[in-house]
Amino acid sequence: MSKVKFRLLVGIMSFSLIGIIIVQMYWIVSSYKNNEEQFKYHVQQVLGNVGSGLQQNEATEFYRMYNQLKDSIGTPPKQSELKQYYIVERNPTTNEQIVYSNILVLEDYNIKSSFFDKKADSLKVKNFVSKRKTEIYKGDDFDRNNLKQNYPDEVIEQSGNLDVLDKAQFDIYFKDIVALRSIDERISKTKLKELLEQELKLYGVNAKFEFGIYNKGLSTKIKSEDFIYEEGSTYGVPIFTDNENRSKYQLYITFPEKSKYLFSSLVGITLLSVLFTIVIIAAYLNAINQLIKQKQISEIKTDFINNMTHEFKTPIATINLALDAIKNPKIINDPEKVERYLKMIRDENKRMHAQVENVLQISKLERREFDVEKEAMDVHEIIENAVDHVGLIVQDRGGEINLHLDARRSDVLGNDFHFTSVIVNILDNAVKYSKDVPVIDVYTENVKEFILIKIQDHGVGMSKQAQKRIFDKFYREHTGDLHNVKGHGLGLAYVQQIVEVLNSQVYVESEKGKGSTFIIKMPLIN
Repeated sequence: MSKVKFRLLVGIMSFSLIGIIIVQMYWIVSSYKNNEEQFKYHVQQVLGNVGSGLQQNEATEFYRMYNQLKDSIGTPPKQSELKQYYIVERNPTTNEQIVYSNILVLEDYNIKSSFFDKKADSLKVKNFVSKRKTEIYKGDDFDRNNLKQNYPDEVIEQSGNLDVLDKAQFDIYFKDIVALRSIDERISKTKLKELLEQELKLYGVNAKFEFGIYNKGLSTKIKSEDFIYEEGSTYGVPIFTDNENRSKYQLYITFPEKSKYLFSSLVGITLLSVLFTIVIIAAYLNAINQLIKQKQISEIKTDFINNMTHEFKTPIATINLALDAIKNPKIINDPEKVERYLKMIRDENKRMHAQVENVLQISKLERREFDVEKEAMDVHEIIENAVDHVGLIVQDRGGEINLHLDARRSDVLGNDFHFTSVIVNILDNAVKYSKDVPVIDVYTENVKEFILIKIQDHGVGMSKQAQKRIFDKFYREHTGDLHNVKGHGLGLAYVQQIVEVLNSQVYVESEKGKGSTFIIKMPLIN
């Protein structure tokens, strides 16, 4: 996959993922706002119902007292006519004259408003009565101009209270009277709380609440202990309106845990949304990581094939030249030269075989098919043996390997051949990545029940990123202007595999431009 296609694919996937997250967040915020609007509507309904209920309960109680007082008065009320009207109608069939009359009467029970409240004015409490009469006149001597001179043949009388007028008058003097009372005389804190709880439950609002009544912006005694006015969480409504529909009292209710309550209904779906989003993000990151790894592996494999081709090209070319030389009549008859060319062919063949074997060993180690026999061995002897293998190469470049074998105990459980190869690989790396004269120091020391082997060089070093991947198969650190470093990126992968098989650890410490130190930690034999 080309870099352009790769970047385009990553861009599209990233854009889609961000879009999904934004849509999810928008949906959650919208749902929260809808819950908040519905909550606000329900609370306003609750406050309106409670306010109406308070005034209605007060009026009902007042009306009960009023009726009890009326009924307890023995003398009939003083009556005065306010207005009367007549309707005269003639029945053409019977020749009867029918007079309908209605008289509006005011009854005064002599109950003063000061009886209900000592602070009230001396406004008398009265009510209205309607007296209705139907008179039937027979004959022709009915005088329409002077109704009082006529004597009816039949009279039907009815009377009754005028509820509409009574209620209107009652509301007027009731509101005037109770307006003089203090708020704690009109409603108790317990009763108010009970009404609020009933109404909130009716509307399905189960959030914790606090309440309070304010008089012209000042707090009154009727409030819960923890009530605090909070903008956005407190709702109010006027209560106990007077005859001009004005009120000096405001009933407030606040919800300290409003946000928590509103969000509680969204917790389930939000958690699922977050969970699925996390899964998508994890899958996305994993996919990107896999794409990057595949791209890196592809590049590494390409480098590996190029390096292997280059490494095989030289011995193959050498073998071909040697074979061509042997076929030469002048050389084929010279046993000494033939033997030299045959030795060259054998050496190059061994070199190619060793490279193939190295690749196969790594593959077997990864599949756990490679059997490494373990036995007691002396680490110091292994190190000295490995130094002998690379000593000529170091001397050829004018360098040196300094041994500081200070460990008092050096017996471990391992494999002579493979562990020698491990040390040789690390030493060979130290030589390869030394720009100038290679100077290598090898240290050993005991730390508790372990032996530490440190192989330190003063070469080009490596970056932090390279240190994380140095033991990966096929990986090779870029060496800048150092072009003489050959290999396939398998040596250190082999080192790590063997060390782990031997129940040991290997890691590297390095700084760019200041060299590297490879450390092997192995358990000692008790």
